[in-house]
Amino acid sequence: MITKLAVVSTLAVVMSGCAIQQTVQPVAMADNKQVCVVENPAVKGTFLQVYTRALGNKGYTVKQLARGASLVECPVTSTYTANWRWDLAMYMTYADITVYNKGAPAGKAVYDATRAGLNTGKFINADKKITELVDQLFPRLSGS
Repeated sequence: MITKLAVVSTLAVVMSGCAIQQTVQPVAMADNKQVCVVENPAVKGTFLQVYTRALGNKGYTVKQLARGASLVECPVTSTYTANWRWDLAMYMTYADITVYNKGAPAGKAVYDATRAGLNTGKFINADKKITELVDQLFPRLSGS
């Protein structure tokens, strides 16, 4: 009996740490249809490609800014970061897209599978997840 209780307790603790979290605070923007994206060379290049394509599909034009560019260089500026890990396969474990309007935070999307543990839901298609985050972050093109 004690052995069964120990096994159940151990499984409960292990599985409780297998969470994947996603939070999105949609962007509330004026009639600006351009988003400037500050390049982050520490992130796989495909992330930026997918991000800019997803913005373009939403009707935004994208201007890429060099790493370290000011958040007020454009009226609407975005930064991003993402990490990948290996666990039987490479998968995107974390992504953060932050949008600024005139330098002030205007929206944020975070996908966090860093504590996914045994959760096989962590093996997502990164391109689809980035597009999903953009769709939620920019629910519609302002003025349309």
